[in-house]
Amino acid sequence: MSNIPETGRTQRVRIRLAVIQVLVFSLLLTLGGRLWYLQIRNGQEYSDEAKNNHVQQVVQPAVRGSILDARGVPLADNETRLVVSASRTELMKMKDDGRSVLTRLAGVLDMKPKEVLDKVRLCDSKTPQPCWNGSPYQPIPVTDEATTQQALTIRERAEDFPGITAEPTAVRRYPAPGKANTAQVLGYLSPVTDEEITKAQDTDSPYLRSDQVGRSGLERTYDKELRGKAGVTRYEVDNLGRVIGQAKNDKAKPGSTVVTSLDARVQAVAEYELDNAMKEARKSFDKNTGENYKADSGAVVVMEAKTGRVVAMASLPNYDPNAWVGGISAKDYAALTGKKSNYPLLNRAIQGQAAPGSIFKVISSTAAVNAGYPFDGNYPCPSSYSIGGQTFKNFESQGYGSITIGRALEVSCDTVYYALSHKEWAKDGGNKPKKHPKDWFYRTAHQFGLGKETGIDLPNEVSGRVPDRKWKQDFYDANKDAWCKQGKKGGTYVEQIAYENCLEGNKMRAGDSVNYSIGQGDTLVTPIQMATIYAAISNGGTLYDPTVGKAIVSGDGRTVEKIAPKAHGKLPFTRQTRNDIDEALAGVATRGSAAWRFGGWPQDKIPMHAKTGTAEVYGKQTTSWFATYTKDYSIVMTISQGGTGSGASGPAVRNIYDALYGLDDSGKQDLKKALLPTPQKSLPKIQSDGSIDAPQIKPYDPGSQKTAGEQTLAAVLGRRD
Repeated sequence: MSNIPETGRTQRVRIRLAVIQVLVFSLLLTLGGRLWYLQIRNGQEYSDEAKNNHVQQVVQPAVRGSILDARGVPLADNETRLVVSASRTELMKMKDDGRSVLTRLAGVLDMKPKEVLDKVRLCDSKTPQPCWNGSPYQPIPVTDEATTQQALTIRERAEDFPGITAEPTAVRRYPAPGKANTAQVLGYLSPVTDEEITKAQDTDSPYLRSDQVGRSGLERTYDKELRGKAGVTRYEVDNLGRVIGQAKNDKAKPGSTVVTSLDARVQAVAEYELDNAMKEARKSFDKNTGENYKADSGAVVVMEAKTGRVVAMASLPNYDPNAWVGGISAKDYAALTGKKSNYPLLNRAIQGQAAPGSIFKVISSTAAVNAGYPFDGNYPCPSSYSIGGQTFKNFESQGYGSITIGRALEVSCDTVYYALSHKEWAKDGGNKPKKHPKDWFYRTAHQFGLGKETGIDLPNEVSGRVPDRKWKQDFYDANKDAWCKQGKKGGTYVEQIAYENCLEGNKMRAGDSVNYSIGQGDTLVTPIQMATIYAAISNGGTLYDPTVGKAIVSGDGRTVEKIAPKAHGKLPFTRQTRNDIDEALAGVATRGSAAWRFGGWPQDKIPMHAKTGTAEVYGKQTTSWFATYTKDYSIVMTISQGGTGSGASGPAVRNIYDALYGLDDSGKQDLKKALLPTPQKSLPKIQSDGSIDAPQIKPYDPGSQKTAGEQTLAAVLGRRD
């Protein structure tokens, strides 16, 4: 036992506890003081430093998917180029906003300083092209055609070019295989804007600032599929920019490949033949105007009759979509949008509207039969038809006596349709219409799909126009005040027309009905609408949505999503009426208005059906139309201010068919020379790495007569219009 008294031991324990308490309290006080120092006294300083330790994103742009023709030939793909870009963010930090740097850069790139400065300025309502319409925080391409020496100069003299980069980059390419331009169908790209980035933030396909976006054509329709998904690597960095860790890494996913129903070989033929037809039309004299035809624009569509798939689509004037790659120059932009350009960005196959002329008569024939007029009945075809004091003439004032509706189609007799439509107009009440008029001719046009879009997978298709009673009233309401202000009884022709429209512009007059029956007046159609209609007559009556896209193949080639043909309606005729029209259109090609363009055609093997059209346009020369079909294809061509249908468009359409089927001038077929005797059904084989063994295409050379499938120009001489 201890000899220490109990009271002494207790006292020592209390002293020790007191010492421990003092130590603990001192430690807590010290810790509290330190925390106060860190959080209160110097809190803002350390907070600012901590903010500099943040996550940086490094974006790896996804390789945009290719656009292929039906055999796998690239119509749009990518190639690696040396791209010189400028960081506007860095340039704006300089006293002169980077002007001196950009001026030095212009010297290295052999460009004018103004050209470089214009490319990096931001687009707004007051700034004309060229300018940058993408995000101001994204590097702005100055050129994508830098040489190796230019790139090395920029990188070796980095101190002279702050904010400037020169890097190998995958950029879009439109190779035009076999000279198949295909511009309006493919479309073009331009940088994503801040507004688009904001709108897409909450979608399943958000934009990055580095993205290029499809602005027209297939590039726009299938932009989401083609764009892929950019890779993003997130790094944790300190305030000095040193990497202190990797947060996350999302690998880039290449865009999908879009396989189309286009055939680059047929596309090249269609483009050449349309261009050549327009050149030939300009050599012809127009006796009505006393000058040569202007043939200022045109379009042609080649379509599979049983599916609605587009094999070729050409529009003139056209342009080079490569001009948009890397930012369009001032010169190129002016050439595409100037007053003298005649709007090459317009795809006239789906956006060009014109009166159809006599190719509309398949609709009028159907309307007459549905209204109760027998197809094989007898109807007078005089050289002219009079209503009151107004006379409506046959084309070239030729009469054919008493003929059937079928024969009227063959020889394109206008007066037969004048009389039929006039009778129906009178039955509907004439100038005092019934409460519920039958309107067979207008109703049938709507049933054929006119007055609305066909549904083709290309943006900005227009609907055309059926000038029925509703349209007349709407048009009158919109223009009445102007007509009444301008109109004058007994004045000039324009003033007299305005005066009459002011009084009764909303009425369906007899003259409106007879003009409409032959595809004149206020009727407007597009080439794609008429190609769809003639394809439907060929296949028995099914109206298909025209399609260019045939399949979407994932970037790794493993997933194939086929785009199946889709129907949107049936033509409003019986099988008998269809067969009667089919026979009459065959007669057009063998003994009617188009027969002289199909001399030697093997009608027994490949039945040809055709209809010519020559549409009158107020203040302009006539529009040429030529609509045709076989069991496999429908082809429709139009040339604005080109003359007659068979005269201007006929030879070109015949040449396209010769190329498709491998025919020579005598009608002899050589399948080895045929480009596409039957529609392409299979898809090209795409490898797992996205590569494809695409066939080579030779340019279309009509000078080498019939030596290969690409050389099929027929010499058509000495035939009448």
